[in-house]
Amino acid sequence: MSKYKILEYLRRFSFWLSFFAVIAIIFDLGFSHEKFVEIEIRTFYFITLLVGIPSIALRYFIANDRFPNKVRFFDTIIFSLFGLLALAQVDAIRENLVFFEFFNKMGWIYLAIVIYFIRELSRFELKIDREIINPAQLFIISFLILIIIGTLCLMLPKATHNGISFLDALFTSTSAVCVTGLIVVDTGSYFTTFGQSIILVLIQLGGLGIMTFASYFSYFFRGSTSYENQLMMKNVTDSETLGEVFSALKKILFITFVFEFIGGLLIYMSLDPQLFETVGDRIFFSVFHTISGFCNAGFSTLEYSLYQPEYRFNFPLHIILSVLFILGGLGFPIVLNIYKYGKYFIKKNFLRFKRPDQPVHMPWVLNLNSRIVLVTTAILLVGGTVFFMFFEYNNTLKDYNFLGKLAASFFGSSTPRTAGFNSVDMGALHFSTIMVIMFLMWIGASPGSTGGGIKTSTIAIATLNFLSLAKGKDRVEVYNREIANNSLRRAFAIMTLSILFVGLSILMISYFDPDMHLLDVAFESISAYSTVGLSLGITANFSGASKIVIIMTMFAGRVSMLTIMAAFLADVKHLNYKYPTEEVLIN
Repeated sequence: MSKYKILEYLRRFSFWLSFFAVIAIIFDLGFSHEKFVEIEIRTFYFITLLVGIPSIALRYFIANDRFPNKVRFFDTIIFSLFGLLALAQVDAIRENLVFFEFFNKMGWIYLAIVIYFIRELSRFELKIDREIINPAQLFIISFLILIIIGTLCLMLPKATHNGISFLDALFTSTSAVCVTGLIVVDTGSYFTTFGQSIILVLIQLGGLGIMTFASYFSYFFRGSTSYENQLMMKNVTDSETLGEVFSALKKILFITFVFEFIGGLLIYMSLDPQLFETVGDRIFFSVFHTISGFCNAGFSTLEYSLYQPEYRFNFPLHIILSVLFILGGLGFPIVLNIYKYGKYFIKKNFLRFKRPDQPVHMPWVLNLNSRIVLVTTAILLVGGTVFFMFFEYNNTLKDYNFLGKLAASFFGSSTPRTAGFNSVDMGALHFSTIMVIMFLMWIGASPGSTGGGIKTSTIAIATLNFLSLAKGKDRVEVYNREIANNSLRRAFAIMTLSILFVGLSILMISYFDPDMHLLDVAFESISAYSTVGLSLGITANFSGASKIVIIMTMFAGRVSMLTIMAAFLADVKHLNYKYPTEEVLIN
């Protein structure tokens, strides 16, 4: 038998071993079982740890190819962790060396096995055959698979305290994967810590996109990827060249985890320790809300979100969350471009200080897309804050001092941008405020972000277009640049499709639940399509048919109706002809 076949058998064996170990974890955490079953499961974990190390190590001795240093470093960490955990299972060693007692916890074993599974799964190459499935279809399928897996996991007996129906589990899973935040059951009281952890994983994977994780880890361990995969991820990361794709992916993951870590740390510091029984509960609260905030999910373990009496006046927490979902809603291409601009700006000022007599050239680093998004975001935040404060000054904000009113108004202005948290009583809002929130929800976040909506660049291009028409111009210009015709077409297609789908959603819910107020239904439908998660309190009262409508609305809003249509209607053939142009009467 050749060494290549041996390597292939080792890879397959190692993958299936890690796969069944993950299944064992799900069975272990999701079901209640007798003592002898627990012993058998623990034994299987122990076997996985003992066999997993040699299965990886053997490949280093058999293969002639030199593994990349980053893979060697990662495997060294796995070897060390597996070794510590295996030794920690031996009673004699653990009793003599107290150090190993720290690693004698099931959480470490679960973590090691999950890392092992990700390492083995990433060795498989992701191949895309455009003749069979196009990138848009693959993008949609990845979300559907994640939603189904999430639904099944949430239906596990130990994920909830009293069980959950399939429809409610599907609704919750879709809301988490589509980072919406609409709920039919209370997240904090209905789900166990295990169930809340499942929701947290679904939010993280849904916010960044399962294809982002799969593509990067596949590239990390393989060191290469297919041309088709690079083309697909080039659109996701908004990279200028194929060579920048995986560098951008690495930066996206790095930025995400850094922001979430800093956010979690700040949230932890802003909390009152007396509100939690243990430090672990306080840490879990911080982690849950920082991921939910940055991914613009809007899920909270609090029954009334931040309107809970203990958190209602915790303005540092409100501001931290606001910054998190503003950063998450800007979009990774924008954040990367700002980072690049920051480096040039510091370098320019350093050279100017070092050589004051010589002019320093500042290239066009902050691109047009970033400028439009940043200006539009600033206008929406300031405008929303002013309107919210004006309409609610003597209403829901009457118990706040001026700075409190300002902080609550800023939070109320930023959360409709697909974040979904609320710090005031949504049912007591003035009608004018509700209309402003619906408008902000419809716009949503920015392209390439964790948020939904028609996007800030879409409304900006539409505004620039009608201003251009009013001035009698035949093209749209801004910042000494001309907006491409394709961008104009996409903007108005996205706006039209969103209005049509939201209108259809309102129509269907009004038919299935005719007793509900039209304003409440419209608010709910816009919130679902823009993946916001804000509600006027009717979500739990929906009939089964209306829940299905909202599920479809959340999914369509997350993957975008234009993507769904492109998945089934896209024609890659180039048109080598052109018809005569003729004007159509519009106004």
